[in-house]
This record gives sequence, structure tokens and C-alpha cells, in this order.
Amino acid sequence: MFYKFCLFCPPTRGTPPLCSNNAKKDLRAESCKKLPFCQLQSKSLLLYKGSRDQLQKWCKWKSRVSTEASSSEANPVSSYSSILFKLYGNVHPDGYYFAQVNVGQPPKPYFLDPDTGSDLTWLQCDAPCVRCTEAPHPLYRPTNDLVVCRDPLCASLHSGAYECPNPEQCDYEVEYADGGSSFGVLVNDVFSLNLTTGIRLGLRLAFGCGYDQLPSVYAPPLDGVLGLGKGNSSIVSQLHNQGIVRNIIGHCLSATGGFLFFGDDLYDASQVNWAPMSQDSTKRYSVSSAELTFGGKGVGIKNLDVIFDSGSSYSYLNSQAYRAIISLIEKDLKGKPLKEAKDDRTLPECWRGRKPFKSVHDVRKYFKPLGLSFHHGQRVRTQFEIPPDAYLIISSKGNACLGILNGTEIGLQNVNLIGDISMQDKMVIYDNEKGAIGWSPANCSRPPKSNTFIM
Repeated sequence: MFYKFCLFCPPTRGTPPLCSNNAKKDLRAESCKKLPFCQLQSKSLLLYKGSRDQLQKWCKWKSRVSTEASSSEANPVSSYSSILFKLYGNVHPDGYYFAQVNVGQPPKPYFLDPDTGSDLTWLQCDAPCVRCTEAPHPLYRPTNDLVVCRDPLCASLHSGAYECPNPEQCDYEVEYADGGSSFGVLVNDVFSLNLTTGIRLGLRLAFGCGYDQLPSVYAPPLDGVLGLGKGNSSIVSQLHNQGIVRNIIGHCLSATGGFLFFGDDLYDASQVNWAPMSQDSTKRYSVSSAELTFGGKGVGIKNLDVIFDSGSSYSYLNSQAYRAIISLIEKDLKGKPLKEAKDDRTLPECWRGRKPFKSVHDVRKYFKPLGLSFHHGQRVRTQFEIPPDAYLIISSKGNACLGILNGTEIGLQNVNLIGDISMQDKMVIYDNEKGAIGWSPANCSRPPKSNTFIM
């Protein structure tokens, strides 16, 4: 959906492809200027700030990985490295987290929303931009290294037999459950990444140049989205295919930020509670057969399918589970010094005390823990505990509000979604190689020790 002879001159969203040699006659083409061509020295790898020693270090590491890969079938590559990012933000009052990712030559910083609920990474893009939202950095200026339409990465973003009106480029459109969307084209550029082995790399990866964004009501003021889903277009899948990291993602969220990582050398798998991913979900990180618990006891609601989604600030339950939780909490609060705060519209359910609360720690003694008990195997259960700190927020009025919402009412149907609030103070790991999701308690305000850290 672009004009011939112009790098990115997009028509209005939804119109048919338009390639015109008379682009000058179209007003939309007036601002379309061909961007400078930047020929990169390598299609796959560039080394930044690296001298001969850095290059030798890289070669030795890759040589060791290749040797181990050919000598072990059970554990084909045990010397993969990891990549660590610092996370900024919080569930409340900001309502989002973000990581800084450095893209281009020279590298420029962009703040991206880490989202395990979607695959594609995209940046708001000056191609030029038809509609872009408020962002902390200038719009990304793309090179003319486009991903072609028949590239496997392009195919992974389309269902069935998709058409290629312009074979030289890959158009994309992603829509999110909150009503937001991004429309654009896939491009290649260099990501500057630090490995935990101490090596700094510039890796050529594909991502979206988003020139038309429809923001949701609560869209965060960021430069784009860091897609962490299971699909081939995700950044971690591309890194895995280049032999850089294992196809594993992990994050640890706190009230003041946290950290995100790709790879498997930043945790002890034996200390993690694991549950198998659902086999019937090829795109989402989901676990089936969960039972809802309150105060450590089952409440009679079973066989819940649960999705882990770092792109959602709050958690969502279907109507039946949600109403059960509300009823149990209200019943448990009888006789305690908390009353319903109907005038507080921060979230649907809020409670006030005798005086305003300052933090969740002030109210956790009044609320029982929630939980999900995952059944896998004949007698195997894995508990995902949700203490009051992981389902309550304190509003600006000093009331305790429930950060679990009715998903059915907003169109999620029977989906049950674990959002950021319920994953706080846990290291959550998505192992795409073993097909399992794991979690363990952690101090997420203190990132693991590493030789390098992407700020």
C-alpha cells in the first residue's frame, strides 16, 4: 500500500494498493521523499565498539557453541548467552512498563511496551506518518531495507494464502484487544544488544515501521511495542534462529520497574514452578485446566483456560469467576473496618478504611490471597499464588481497589488473563523450547548480576 518510487508514501488505511508514476499529482505524495540509502556491511551481524579483541571473543564463543551443538543431541546448544533489559514503570499510577531498545546506525533509543500477548515489534515511523501518537523520542526514520512480501516472516503475520499487491514489501496490520492498532510495513535494521557473556552485538532484525496508529483509550506514551509472543516474527524467535539465545523469555515486575531477559542463564530451572503450555494455542502463552482458589481453598470454579499477558496492566476473569471472587471478598470483609467506596471510580470495586491507605501493605491483612491451581498429569498440581499485593492497588483517594476485572464485559468472552498486577514480585518464564510456563518468587527490584545490562 505504497507509492512506487517513494520509500514510504502510504495511502489511507484500508484503501487498495496504489503505485503511481504520477505520484506528484497526488497531494499525499508531496511529503514523500526518498530516504538516503544506507548500505550496511553485513546482512546478519555487526560488532559495535569492538576491536580485534571483541571480534576474537565473539568468534571463540560462536565456535564453542557450534562445537557443542554438533556433539550433543539431547542438549544441542548449552552455551547460548542471554540478553538483559531493565524495565521502567509500574501498574499504578502509570499503568505500563517499558524497556529501552537501541535501533539503527548509529543506535538511537526507543521506549517499547514489552508484550507477551503479541508477536510483532514495531516502532512509530516517519515514513511519513499518517497518524502517530505522543512519544518520548523522535519518530524512527527507516532505511530502505524492506522485508519482501514472500519472506517467511511476512507469511507468519498473515493467515492462509495472502496476496502480494507489492512483492517488494510486506504490509502488516496488528490489532489489540483494547482497540488499539498499528498499520505499516516490515523493515530490517540493526539492534544494538549486550549479551551476558560481555559481548556487544549489532544484529539485523525485522520489525514493523508503523506509519498509521489508532491508539486505545489508555495507550501509553511510548515509541512502540516489543512483541514477545511465540510467533516467528518476534524478536526472540529471530535471535534464536540466528543462534544467539535460546527461545526463552522471562520478566520480573515490581512496583518500581523490574527486568526482562531473553535466554536461560539467569535463573535456576529447578527452583521454578512449571506448567505446560496449552497445545491448542499456537499464538498465546496459555495454560489450561486451572482451578480458582481463595484463601488457599478451591471455590468450585475449575477448567479455566488462562493466558499470561505482560501487555495488560490488570488481570481479567470471565463473568462466573469474577462474580465469585467479588462475592467471596465482600463476605470475608464483613466485620472488618472496610466499607465499599462507590464514589471512587478508579476501578469498578474499591473499599475505604477509617483513614486513607498509603500503600497495599496497609490493607493486605484484611484480604486473603487468591490463586490458580493448574492440574497437569494425574496428580500433579502447580500453584500460582496471587497475594493481596498482586491484585490490589491504592487509588489517589487512599482506597483499596481490585485490580482484577470482568473480562466478559469488555469482550474477552471466556478468556481469563493474568496481567502485570498479578505477576509482580515473580520471575515469570516462557520456555518456547520445552513448551512450558514457569514462575518463582523473586525480588524484581534487584536485577540478576550480569556482565552487561541494556538500560
